[in-house]
Amino acid sequence: MSLAFPPSTKIYLSLAPCDMRKGFDGLSAQVRNILQLDPFSGAVFLFRGKRGDRLKALVWDGSGLCMYAKRLERGKFVWPRAHEGAVRLSAAQLAMLVEGLNWKQSIVHDEVITPRLA
Repeated sequence: MSLAFPPSTKIYLSLAPCDMRKGFDGLSAQVRNILQLDPFSGAVFLFRGKRGDRLKALVWDGSGLCMYAKRLERGKFVWPRAHEGAVRLSAAQLAMLVEGLNWKQSIVHDEVITPRLA
């Protein structure tokens, strides 16, 4: 699964384990009720099952909700140990997460400095 979003896209990792049987309505309800966020905001919301080998992403693309899913054949998706709330990820961290890599080892710069021509 290759998910590519603009760097400005907000990406949220839901920390609570999720029932992977949930579909569009169940995941959007979890975004609204547990994360206290708007599932129709255009942000990407990521969920992981209890076993850690399954990942679902929910995103509003402007015309409808899209759901993406991936199951790792070996290993588990790297997830924070907390069980409440959400963590923001960068687009680069999302790419690492989806590939099963340890995204926590990435370096994220809070502010991007745009060079000026002299």
